[in-house]
Amino acid sequence: MRKFICIVMVLCLSGSAFAQKADLRRGNRQFKKGEYAQADISYRKALMQDTSSVAAHYNLAGNLYRQENYDEAAKQLDASQLTAGEETFAADYYYNRGDVAMAQQDWQTAVNMFKESLRRNPGDMDAKENYIYARNKLMEQQQNQDQDQNQNQDQQQNQDQDQQQDQNQDQNQDQNQDQQQQQQQQQPELNPQQAQQLLQAIQDKEKQTQEKVDEKKAQALKSRQKEKNW
Repeated sequence: MRKFICIVMVLCLSGSAFAQKADLRRGNRQFKKGEYAQADISYRKALMQDTSSVAAHYNLAGNLYRQENYDEAAKQLDASQLTAGEETFAADYYYNRGDVAMAQQDWQTAVNMFKESLRRNPGDMDAKENYIYARNKLMEQQQNQDQDQNQNQDQQQNQDQDQQQDQNQDQNQDQNQDQQQQQQQQQPELNPQQAQQLLQAIQDKEKQTQEKVDEKKAQALKSRQKEKNW
């Protein structure tokens, strides 16, 4: 993948004052030496004298790219505002913008920018390779997003099913409670005489049961005594 291109020639297209040109030349010399912090200061001084300078924005973007400040590099490139007079450098401008987008993993922007670069310079093999790479990454990203969306939908469906089951269980419990209450309400209340008769019947039943138990115990005792006397 080709590195970001800093077009020093943009300087000569600028109608800036002498002081601004001096700052730009100084920044370009510092950039070539790898003195990026100093170059940053020089390019920003040039911008203070002419905020619309294509050269200052453009070369500052290249300097920021070297320092891996991709977000700010993108802003400076967008601010360079290439005009029809600078169409000669448009292919490299769009290539650099695509290069920054790739560093940001903004694959859609990268694809668009490399496509624009190839429209202006169809023979640029680096731009073609980067375009294909960014396009593949974009497709991969879209597939992952589709998979994540499907997983989220499945999870949501499972949650909805669980909630529906819980609601059904709650409804069944409420219905059972209502039925029990209705049954209790439907049972007739006993008057004192009926209640006394019911209690007497229960006591008689218990007495009969106890008598049977006592009788069985007595028979068992007699049987053991006979065996012992024999």
